[in-house]
Amino acid sequence: MPQGQSLPAARPDKVLQLQRKLFLAAKRSETRRFHALYDRITRSDVLWEAWLRVKANRGAAGIDQQTLADIEETGEARFILELQQQLQRSRYRPQPVKRVLIPKADGRQRPLGIPTIRDRVVQMATKLVIEPVFEADFEPCSYGFRPLRSAHDALREVRRIANWGYGFVLDADIVGFFDHIDQDILMVRLQKRISDRRVLKLLRQWLQAGVMEGGKLIPTRNGTPQGGVISPLLANVYLHILDHNWNQRCTTIGKLIRYADDFVILTKNRNQLAEAQRRVNIILQKLKLELHPEKTRQLTIKAGQEGLDFLGFHLHNRPSTRYAGRDCLYMWPSLSAMKDFRQSIREVLGNPSWLRASLADIVRHLNPRLRGWYQYFRIGNSGKKFDSIERYLRYRVSKYLQTKHKRRWFKLLHTSEVEKMGFYSLLTGVSYDGRTPCKLQAEGGRKAG
Repeated sequence: MPQGQSLPAARPDKVLQLQRKLFLAAKRSETRRFHALYDRITRSDVLWEAWLRVKANRGAAGIDQQTLADIEETGEARFILELQQQLQRSRYRPQPVKRVLIPKADGRQRPLGIPTIRDRVVQMATKLVIEPVFEADFEPCSYGFRPLRSAHDALREVRRIANWGYGFVLDADIVGFFDHIDQDILMVRLQKRISDRRVLKLLRQWLQAGVMEGGKLIPTRNGTPQGGVISPLLANVYLHILDHNWNQRCTTIGKLIRYADDFVILTKNRNQLAEAQRRVNIILQKLKLELHPEKTRQLTIKAGQEGLDFLGFHLHNRPSTRYAGRDCLYMWPSLSAMKDFRQSIREVLGNPSWLRASLADIVRHLNPRLRGWYQYFRIGNSGKKFDSIERYLRYRVSKYLQTKHKRRWFKLLHTSEVEKMGFYSLLTGVSYDGRTPCKLQAEGGRKAG
């Protein structure tokens, strides 16, 4: 950084004030187009807040191999100032996204794009500024990657609507959503709210930056790369067309609940269910998307019939234990979620290469997974599933110690013994709505199930 030049400290309160002003301005006028957004993106407080959020996510390096540690070593203020100058002088150019393949449960691989840290910071700054503008338009049925909304909120809404008597569900799956987003349609939707050409140019550059895979640059003339900071917002802008059309014309048919590209529609009878799928197909055709013919299903979730897997949970109607003669929608971790989590535990405690590691290292490696799984699945009627996972963890730790110390005999450790080793406790508590956890039994959650 040149001598004598410095940047002020991060001011999240100032950024929040800016977001509130933009949101209220957009809320007051549904047709207003914002023309002075680029200068706000280049504000030092906005860039600082963007950097702090990117830093907190602890992501990997992009194709330039620059890590978070590298930036911290050379100076965060210097990094922000240089980035600010590049943006103000119109010298910023995004780099291609590094593609990595993430294994899926069905054996296939999901492509994930990793932008450079520099690009992630600018994308985050842009998101901080333009997100409030589009938030003013988004429908209440959209829950994915939005401020103050979560997957838990979407699940609670499904449960609430189902308990009203909506016992038929369209479980929708869009074919390759992120890969098939039409960039021209997306840009038209963005231009309905943004008239600042420099911001629109930034967004177009990110869409067309390309993907680097195996040392080869692959152009991206369609879709948005999964993994980019700005991608979830762009996906919500694109699918807002579905939300808006449905809420304007189709609410008498069924209720839509969407989380990013995962959505369900609940109806009261089979005729409405068939009509719901027909209407969705018509709307998606306008977006150049289509429902997956095999993965999209029509389900009946009345008591004693099919259940629904949504956002990692299995939802199933059962007779209420509180109200005699009534059915309620219960939910707990799905079979695939249970299987995947057991596999993540087995990958460490059942892997011979980890036998050389200390128990403390294993605890440090597994605890973030255990904590994250607990925090997500601790709502609903998950007690028995937590009991099952806790027993599996105890079994795996016991088996690991038997193998490591070459014991001929096997002893299943008690819950308290595993907790004393430092493993995160999965028996802290679960709750119906995630707000008031109740303690589980010492050996599991049988009462909470």
